[in-house]
Amino acid sequence: MPTAGKEPGRFDSLRRFSDRVQDYVRYRPSYPAAALGWLRERGGLGPGTPVADVGAGTGIFSRLLLEAGARVFAVEPNDAMRAAAEAQLGGNAAFLSSAGTAEATGLPAGGVALVTCAQAFHWFEPARARAEFRRILAPGGACALLWNTSVRGGAFAEGYEEIKARFGTDFKEIRHEELEAGGRMAAFYGPAGYEKRLFPNAQALDRDGLRGRLLSSSYAPKAGHPNHAPMLAALDALFARCQAGGRVAMEYQTEVYLGRFSS
Repeated sequence: MPTAGKEPGRFDSLRRFSDRVQDYVRYRPSYPAAALGWLRERGGLGPGTPVADVGAGTGIFSRLLLEAGARVFAVEPNDAMRAAAEAQLGGNAAFLSSAGTAEATGLPAGGVALVTCAQAFHWFEPARARAEFRRILAPGGACALLWNTSVRGGAFAEGYEEIKARFGTDFKEIRHEELEAGGRMAAFYGPAGYEKRLFPNAQALDRDGLRGRLLSSSYAPKAGHPNHAPMLAALDALFARCQAGGRVAMEYQTEVYLGRFSS
């Protein structure tokens, strides 16, 4: 999502993911069934629920919402990512795609019971997104923010983090982990507060899958950048050291924040 006051090209997701779509579709992890179960239990997700999936990207989370029976309004400003979602999910009558942003979704007031933002909220301008989400949510509606966060510990996980930090173009600047510690999550949800749950998640990746997973990240230098070839060489060496049976395990915690905005 475009974010006011930040350097164009580095932080503007209207552009920075456009040439990473195929890697994103093939190699980004999905989300665990337990996380969807918690949204059914606490967030009102269910058959026929109107949900705004904001920053829907290539439709990874939208697909899960559809499988849960929801009517999904997928909002995504990046043309290439939105086209990928539409190609995969457009045949489902419960999937409606549009080119809005978190700060201006284009959806009608009070039209959804749940807003979801999977791997996207750190691109938003929080105050404006909050105002927009309050506008589109029906009374009592909820907002869920989700991330797949890499689990630290072990030779592979530590080596992968070191590669991202060493070769990534702006890895530290776009990490979402400081949102909660810095009080921005509390400010976003407001006095009503929020709940947080963690769910285990994982991918098993071969060498090409590991390469694709890293190259799907916006901070991974592209071909032609001086860090690109050294990064892939370091990644291949890490894979060779840590693989078992031709694969490595990429472990995550799926973080889910859920709250309702006070009136």
